[in-house]
Amino acid sequence: MVKFSKELEAQLIPEWKDAFLDYWQLKKHIKKIKLARKSKHSDSDFGRSIFDPIRRLARKISGSATAHKLPENNQVKLFFEILDDELKKVNEFYSEKESEFLERGELLNKQLEILLNLKRVLSHRRHWKTPPPKTAAGDSAPDSPSWQRSSDFSECGSPTTEETTDAVIAALEKNGVKFDYSSKPKKGMKPKITMRLDIPATTPARTISAVTSMLREDSSNHPKKGGGECINRSKIQSADKMIRGAFVELYRGLGLLKTYSSLNMVAFTKILKKFDKVSNQHASADYLKRVKRSYFISSDKVVRLMDEVESLFTEHYTNNDRKKAMKFLRPLHHKDSHVVTFFVGLFTGSFVTLFCVYAILAHISRMFSPATQMAYMETVYPIFSMFALLSLHLFMYGGNLLMWKNSRINYNFIFEFQPSNALKYRDAFLICTSLMTAVVAALVLHLVLLSTGFFPHEVDFIPGVLLLCALLLLICPLNVFYRPTRYCFLRVIRNIICSPFYKVLLVDFFMADQLTSQIPLLRHMEAASCYLVAGGFKTHRYETCRSGKMYRELAYVISFAPYYWRAMQCARRWFDESNPDHLANLGKYVSAMVAAGVRLTYARQPTKLWLFAVLVTSVVATVYQMYWDFVKDWGLLNRKSKNPWLRDHLVLKNTTIYYVSIALNFVLRILWVEAVIKFNAGALEMHMLDFFLASMEVIRRGHWNYYRLENEHLHNAGKFRAVKTVPLPFKEMDSD
Repeated sequence: MVKFSKELEAQLIPEWKDAFLDYWQLKKHIKKIKLARKSKHSDSDFGRSIFDPIRRLARKISGSATAHKLPENNQVKLFFEILDDELKKVNEFYSEKESEFLERGELLNKQLEILLNLKRVLSHRRHWKTPPPKTAAGDSAPDSPSWQRSSDFSECGSPTTEETTDAVIAALEKNGVKFDYSSKPKKGMKPKITMRLDIPATTPARTISAVTSMLREDSSNHPKKGGGECINRSKIQSADKMIRGAFVELYRGLGLLKTYSSLNMVAFTKILKKFDKVSNQHASADYLKRVKRSYFISSDKVVRLMDEVESLFTEHYTNNDRKKAMKFLRPLHHKDSHVVTFFVGLFTGSFVTLFCVYAILAHISRMFSPATQMAYMETVYPIFSMFALLSLHLFMYGGNLLMWKNSRINYNFIFEFQPSNALKYRDAFLICTSLMTAVVAALVLHLVLLSTGFFPHEVDFIPGVLLLCALLLLICPLNVFYRPTRYCFLRVIRNIICSPFYKVLLVDFFMADQLTSQIPLLRHMEAASCYLVAGGFKTHRYETCRSGKMYRELAYVISFAPYYWRAMQCARRWFDESNPDHLANLGKYVSAMVAAGVRLTYARQPTKLWLFAVLVTSVVATVYQMYWDFVKDWGLLNRKSKNPWLRDHLVLKNTTIYYVSIALNFVLRILWVEAVIKFNAGALEMHMLDFFLASMEVIRRGHWNYYRLENEHLHNAGKFRAVKTVPLPFKEMDSD
């Protein structure tokens, strides 16, 4: 039977852990009561043994007497004082969260009301056909033509005549919509209207105000796109989607609060029963009555609000189909399939077998002999190295997912992934092993054909076909092989490449950091693409892509690109958040760009001056990066922490792991020394050394990933953030 303490730890909400009843502290205090009772009984039996004085003296010397320094009655009194404090803490937290969710629910009701009113307004679908003549008072003449219905949902653009524009503006201003032009229109030009809608006089003022606010914000955010000139179908659909997502998150938060209440009730019951058993008292019944009368148990506002959310969501988003509504509000989490585990094992065994076959064939065919190794390594090695580094990164990510799951770090919430579509650690291992099996199988086929007499230009297309198949699978629109994950990856890569034009989310800069550790992969991809696209495999002249001014410039661009993207993300975050830390982080990536450029130059011009430049720039960049790793990204090296040089709150219980991780990160960060030391080795050995160093950087990044997300998780837990705050479309109604 599982102990309740382990069951509670497995079920409690990680971000709210500090707000739960401290069951473990109370257990320790009950143990002190037990020791005090034993001490009392042993003292009452004094004189029965000649060794009692020696035992008491031994307890004093060993310090065990401090465990029951207070008399039993005082220990009991202290226990109930702690229990009162815990009950107060639970009630206050529950009341605070309940108020927060109730306020959010009221706000969502208003947002939904505005949306429904706006839909009614748009259902008129009217536009001016003939401009009504204006009276002296500015009103339309009684005999002016009326509105004519249009089949369009709404229209954007200016009316065809100045009189029409004036009439539209007059009608909208009469209904409460104000116009604020940033600049006066030039002579002979008509000002653009903000909204071409006939708003009925019965429309609530809140709707008019909220719509106007949305239009103005859209206009200020997208001035070049003409945003804010009209309300159209896409804007209404976007607002509808945002409100729906907010309802889903609200319902999830209410469910968590309900779980919080029930788990704490069980914890109070268990700890009081344990107290009765140890103290031989019967205080649990009276105290439990008090607990049941407490606010976190007696309040039914959360349950009623959950029912209201279910009702509203079912009515407005699923056409009264409750079963469909529950799929949104309570999505089912798919259990890990044993089929995935089976295929992971199958592909792992296949990869190991094929790799052994490849090694034997390469040895028999003397493919790595001095006569053939250069040509073979320059044409095949980039493809193999690229996929091997990618697979290693996927393997490390799978390990990260496993560690985050075991540590109860809610990575789906932090990355804002959909739990139903998010990649699990078994899935990451499956992608990794299947990819490497396909790569090694292609290499074996390529080697077999070479050994049987085919010319290199006849079989060198095989690695190219492998690369092409991988790219086609990545963009395949069919719902196969983790399409949601593939499309999410492509969307994130788009956001990274287009930095700083997209708002930066955590998943964006987290992925950009991964790319800074995969510069060798990008360079191998460039070499392989050049060899295949430029037609080098037909003539087998691999040196075409390894020489020339363009190749050297491209090497600089590829080495700089990931750092540049990351720096632009920091600039965008500083622009959005005005946090100077982002500028300091930008400086870290600029220093890395300078160090990478100097090392590339030194590799081509190995002079003492460039050697000195390499040492200076690399040391500065390394110290900068390690400081940021340890202090900013991991939150460690806190001198005032209760855990020396770590932080107050740690997810892993063994603190030694953190010290080892700091040392390991330091060692892997200084592997750039290899660029300074000139090894006297052959081409094959240098390729193997480069691959080893690139692999070490991937391993360092996977190691960094765990602690980076652990720190983010603790940051969320410090603010008790367990659900997302979905932004609402009508900002005038949205309160921070």
